[in-house]
Amino acid sequence: MTLFARLRAYFFAGILVTAPIGITLYLTWLIIDFVDGQVTPLIPSRYNPETYLPFGVPGLGVVVAVVFLTLVGSLTAGLVGRWVVRLTDRVMQRMPVVRNVHSALKQILETVLAQQSNAFRKVVLVEYPRRGMWALGFLTGETVGEVQHLTEDDVLNVFLPTTPNPTSGFLLFVPRDEVFVLSMTVEEGIKMVVSGGIVTPPDRRPAAEQNQPAIPSTAPVVSKRRRPPAA
Repeated sequence: MTLFARLRAYFFAGILVTAPIGITLYLTWLIIDFVDGQVTPLIPSRYNPETYLPFGVPGLGVVVAVVFLTLVGSLTAGLVGRWVVRLTDRVMQRMPVVRNVHSALKQILETVLAQQSNAFRKVVLVEYPRRGMWALGFLTGETVGEVQHLTEDDVLNVFLPTTPNPTSGFLLFVPRDEVFVLSMTVEEGIKMVVSGGIVTPPDRRPAAEQNQPAIPSTAPVVSKRRRPPAA
């Protein structure tokens, strides 16, 4: 290698080493600074350490927010706390516009944060947008209610994220026998979606299964073009 090629290789190696660390620290600092800016002004001045110190305390708002949420969770576990929660829900349900937003957010958070929930716990492979093309999705649960009653097959809820923003996507109702669960974790699946396939997790299946594809190949669909009508 020439001197210029070596320097270029060292330069890109330095980017690969420092960029993930720098971006992670920068995003972490942005989150801490945002939480501090929202929570710290709410602390009374006599209880705020920054009142007595000549410098600010980074992360003070994050600590206060964590302690506050923990105390609220412990209080709602009691009899009085449950009564307050029910009273708040009743008040929210009486508000025309707020009740829709409140009920939707509450249901989503209860589904995602529940310890016994299986939502968003598996990475799956589905045939989308047409036969022979595959897309990476996340299993969010089993389909129930009207959608399941109207379909002949036993279908599952699959969230299909978009690249590079996995928070947006499509909700698909896919038959159970057409959903293939992958061995990768949810974190690895999100990394693969965000990177556009650049970051590919390893195959953790046994070697015997890796040599044999588990998904049967589909025959190509030959499109028949119509002839233009005769003049």
